[in-house]
Amino acid sequence: MTFALLRRHKRSPHRETAPIPYGAGALDCVVLDPVRLPLHRAEVSVRDTNGQEVVHGQTDPHGRFAATVAPGQYSVAVTAEGFTPVRRTFESTDGIRTALDPMAMEPAPAPSLPAPGPWRIDPDHTAVRFIARHIGLAEVHGRFNRFEGTLWIGDRMEDSRLDVVIDTSSIDTGVAQRDEHLRSAEFLNVARFPHMQFTSERFTHRGGSRWAVQGVLDLHGVSRNVSLDTRYLGIGTGVTGETRTACSASTELHREDFTLNWRSMLQRGIAMIGATIRIELDIQAVPAQ
Repeated sequence: MTFALLRRHKRSPHRETAPIPYGAGALDCVVLDPVRLPLHRAEVSVRDTNGQEVVHGQTDPHGRFAATVAPGQYSVAVTAEGFTPVRRTFESTDGIRTALDPMAMEPAPAPSLPAPGPWRIDPDHTAVRFIARHIGLAEVHGRFNRFEGTLWIGDRMEDSRLDVVIDTSSIDTGVAQRDEHLRSAEFLNVARFPHMQFTSERFTHRGGSRWAVQGVLDLHGVSRNVSLDTRYLGIGTGVTGETRTACSASTELHREDFTLNWRSMLQRGIAMIGATIRIELDIQAVPAQ
């Protein structure tokens, strides 16, 4: 009895591989960065021959990913921010563990940057959206329908500037009564504060297509520092031949930082709008005339 316990204790640091479920095969793979180090949180998608995704996940801190799937032919796609996607195929066999060769990722080519000079934000191809919690339950999705802005591209991208002005009365959540309340003095007070404005102070490259656009947001008579987590999407050509540049961006605002308190509801102990509001932007810009 004692000898058996000692043997069990001795083996414990080396865990046995998890058994493969009946009627399935197993996949093991490891993802490496360009210097052959494990790549954490790479996205892994396994699809069948019809293109249907059957498994999706991320690599662990050791760059490993494992899954079990029914016998058959599959493709594996690995993606990660700033790297070129890698794809492999494999065949899953009942009761067999298939280990792929290490999947080494290479840096993705950097997209061309827009030409220096002023670019006008195109409101017809730009969206300013927000997401907030309603009474702590469901999410409320809304947008601002009227805005304008200019992007000044510097000779160095880091020296660029962004200026956006939003008409606060154009708030739209799809419910007229709620929108009127949000425009009232209890919330945005559009009669007194008809606009909000974001003016950038710094563009910081965070690697790959990621940039941090840091600046000041003026809202409800209050100015606060805000950082936009921005993904640059590159240069394209519109239907009339015009040059376009695009990006997506997001940030989170704490409404009480801007003195946005729904006083009548808070006094009754009801938090109608969540304390944190997520802002999402999809931006296209064209060269200014």
